[in-house]
Amino acid sequence: MEFNTFKESVSKIKNLELPGEEIQLKMAPIERLQELKSRALKMNNAKKAGVLALFYPDAEEKAKLILILRKTYKGVHSAQVGFPGGKYEMEDASLEATALRETEEEIGVPREHITVFKQLTQMYIPPSNFIVQPYLGITESTPNFILQENEVEALIEVAISHFMEDSILITKKITTSYAVSLEVPAFLLNNHVVWGATAMMLSEVRQLLKQVL
Repeated sequence: MEFNTFKESVSKIKNLELPGEEIQLKMAPIERLQELKSRALKMNNAKKAGVLALFYPDAEEKAKLILILRKTYKGVHSAQVGFPGGKYEMEDASLEATALRETEEEIGVPREHITVFKQLTQMYIPPSNFIVQPYLGITESTPNFILQENEVEALIEVAISHFMEDSILITKKITTSYAVSLEVPAFLLNNHVVWGATAMMLSEVRQLLKQVL
């Protein structure tokens, strides 16, 4: 999809109602639903984070969405696909500011080059006890990506035309810290299996795009 066509269409998302938790839960592992339902008990002391679904033109002026593959480390999100973003810090004016700061730190896109145009549905992530606030943003120039070496293993540049295909919806057996051979709904994006919280947030992004593209 041509970026200029995408940019014109995606601007309509500003006025749409959020699909919300119902759409997110379509991509939730069944075993996690009970955890998510009990989140209200834990959200009072949860940490906060902001993440960004960033759209941009590639060198051929095609519309893309950036995801990152995180480094392997001792932690619940090790070697997983996610959005750029991270933990709220005291100097951040808001969670939107957190998402922009972390995006600049992790993938090198200057915050002043990004226009945030939609706040999505918050999500509580039980394994890490985080409330995550996702945002939709767009930059109109092809980014010169610079990876934060200790955080980001690789970039995953997803063509919007690919993201809208039904063939990317799959189920996959995975092994996690809390289950072996767990069958989960997932997206297959650029040969990367994306599941869990990121897939749930992507489900809302995709539903919004379906209404305008």
